[in-house]
Amino acid sequence: MNLRKFLKNCLFGALSLALAADLLAQAAAVKPPAGAAVRPHVPISVFLGLINTNEVASRAALARIADGWRDGYTAPLLELLGFVPVRDIQMEILVMLGRVTGQRFGGDIDQWYQWVWSRQREEHPDYGEFKAALYEQVDPRFREYFGRGRRALIRQDEIRWGGVWRDGIPPLKNPKMIAAAQATYLADDNIVFGVAIDGDVRAYPRRILAWHEMFKDRIAGREMNGVYCTLCGSMILYEANAGGVHHELGTSGFLYRSNKLMYDHATKSMWSTLTGTPVLGPLAGKGIELKTLHVVTSTWGEWRKRHPGTTVLSLDTGHQRDYGEGVAYRDYFGSDQLMFTVPRLDTRLRNKDEVLALRSADKPGEQLAIAASFLAANRVYHDRIGAQPFVVLTDASGANRVYVSAERQFDSWDGEATVRDRAGRDWKLTEEALTGPGGVRLRRLPAHRAFWFGWYAAFPATRLVK
Repeated sequence: MNLRKFLKNCLFGALSLALAADLLAQAAAVKPPAGAAVRPHVPISVFLGLINTNEVASRAALARIADGWRDGYTAPLLELLGFVPVRDIQMEILVMLGRVTGQRFGGDIDQWYQWVWSRQREEHPDYGEFKAALYEQVDPRFREYFGRGRRALIRQDEIRWGGVWRDGIPPLKNPKMIAAAQATYLADDNIVFGVAIDGDVRAYPRRILAWHEMFKDRIAGREMNGVYCTLCGSMILYEANAGGVHHELGTSGFLYRSNKLMYDHATKSMWSTLTGTPVLGPLAGKGIELKTLHVVTSTWGEWRKRHPGTTVLSLDTGHQRDYGEGVAYRDYFGSDQLMFTVPRLDTRLRNKDEVLALRSADKPGEQLAIAASFLAANRVYHDRIGAQPFVVLTDASGANRVYVSAERQFDSWDGEATVRDRAGRDWKLTEEALTGPGGVRLRRLPAHRAFWFGWYAAFPATRLVK
């Protein structure tokens, strides 16, 4: 998509000569005397006036913004910078930002954003309406996310457009599944996301989900949403129903700290991928949280060996894509560079080193990340999160499974189905539980793999084991 051409066609026409005249009039208005009441905020129409081929009107808008400057104006200026059609006006915006803030970041937009995010949150009271007016020019449906009075549990200046339309990365709905023997397109070392619930065993290859980032499927008679964020390397399985309500989710087209934001079809609220909770819109703050279920990142060869009766996604998805292993996001996965900046990074691990990520059920503010390389070297690992002790078992493929330990200590396992505790008793491993003497059952806990930078960006207070 040629975004500049698109904006010329649909946005510039909306900025009429009458608006340009209004901007000039506002710029020439008499300033309030000293000691007068606090000046009102600069209207959002003035900011949008910068997206104009009329340089006189754009400069008048910029002068008006500078004259009524507040710190909360930095974010909207950065956000619309790439939409400004005149390069000279882009440069003047950056020069003005340097002058009023005292910062010298020049054209380094990532540094500008990180500076904004490091400061106390301050928003234009109509910032939501600004985002609605700006992004509806890209996709009219984007207006439904933003606007006045939309409750936000996250900073709106950290909600960034990912460069696609709503559902421009199309989810797979009730995708076609085939028997393992029919999946001749898969090699043993291909990565799959394995799901086994109440005897319903399925594999979702990463090479397919990288193009779709979400599947909506009925597993063991329950409606599920599988959400894969390619940028942050996380695959999470959620029940689609919460509190008796089915939430039909899709890909919003926006990101928060490089993690994709979902939206629900009914209310157009935005949802966090990592928590399964609404964070912007009518459902935000309503106490809604989708139940997280366990999923394992494994190789096709290992998953098929454990579950010969598994079904797996068919290449017949209804979409034309090159589903070859490693094709989607090849350059992104091949480097440690980020596509979208985040507020802060932690150098204890490389950005895209994988971690096993857990959140506490009884202490929502407690999170844990365990380096995948550490777990590969420690195939049986005990820890706790919140009040919950657990054990992580890692097989030869590097797949991690987490179980409640109930303070039991396990010494070894054969990498297959038998785990031995310190008393020398054998326990049977399945995808859903560890079952021991007398039928004692230790349930599986939800956990997922993620890139370190993405998990840390969302949860900077996380504990790290490496």
